[in-house]
Amino acid sequence: MASRKVLSVIRALRRPLSPLLLLLLLGPWAAAGHAGKYSREKNEPAPPSKREPAAEFRMEKLNQLWEKAQRLNLPPLKLSDLHTDLKIQERDEFKWKKLKAEGLDEDGEEEAKLVRSLSVILAKYGLDGRKDSRVVSSNFIDHGADDDSLEDPRLEKLWHKAKTSGKFSSEELDKLRRELQHHKEKVQEYHALLETLGRTEESHENAIGPVDLSGVQAEALASRHAELKDRLRNIGQGFDRLRRVSQQGYSAETEFMEPRVLDLWDMAKSANFTEKELESFREELKHFEVKIEKHNHYQKQLEISHQKLKHVESFGDQEHITRNKERYAMLEEKTKELGYKVKKHMQDLSSRVSRARHNEL
Repeated sequence: MASRKVLSVIRALRRPLSPLLLLLLLGPWAAAGHAGKYSREKNEPAPPSKREPAAEFRMEKLNQLWEKAQRLNLPPLKLSDLHTDLKIQERDEFKWKKLKAEGLDEDGEEEAKLVRSLSVILAKYGLDGRKDSRVVSSNFIDHGADDDSLEDPRLEKLWHKAKTSGKFSSEELDKLRRELQHHKEKVQEYHALLETLGRTEESHENAIGPVDLSGVQAEALASRHAELKDRLRNIGQGFDRLRRVSQQGYSAETEFMEPRVLDLWDMAKSANFTEKELESFREELKHFEVKIEKHNHYQKQLEISHQKLKHVESFGDQEHITRNKERYAMLEEKTKELGYKVKKHMQDLSSRVSRARHNEL
């Protein structure tokens, strides 16, 4: 009889316990743990962690410049252009870091180029801390506005003469205004480069003891002087051309409309291109001009969207504000993307012309 009871207990222990019985046997600790698994704290999603917004650039110094520009309330088109220039600067700086790691910039000339290009950016967008160097907006939506100063009495005189001559259509006035603005920017870049070179030479002169420049360093300085001389000659030729255009109007033979394309074409014609190479370059410039026109279109749409957003925000209609903000963000991103592609294409074409001109020497 006793053996039967023992066998029944063993069989009972072999059977799996129900969850409720197991919970009662294990006591309050298991109950607490079991309840915790299905508690509100365990099942409600945790609040999202507060992350810092993604940085615009990978380099901290460029992020600082970008933030400073936003604090200065630069107009949207100027911000878009700055974004492009900073992206190009960042790309070039990472390329230089790779060169330096491989020991391919022993003379420091590539590093000096980066310093010069950053100096140009600082001067161009008024980020160098100088009150008198702040660049007036280059937005060319309303070219008739007198507050969009060209900052050069000679350019202002040419613009006034062209506006009052009656020789230009509205499209041609747009084109001339862009050319004048482009010329102003070339002059600003020249002065920024001149100042950078002056600081370099001054540091050599003020160094304690004689400075013995290596042959490579002396050649680099000579190259910078040659570059400045070339830029100054190009500026002079550009101004002479603008003076002729403002007096006579555009001729029917004018092949290109965009100032940057015109500059490249003028330089290409005087470079050491064969007839076939020059024709190929001309065709590529046509494609480049289309790309610039597309960028110009998005720039105009971005400016219109910016004005509309400011108008909608003044009425406080949240639905309209949200919709206009989304459109503005989309246009802003597209404008930045196209700006980068245009600037990169411009650099590639300029390099080709430069190589051809050097081969001529």
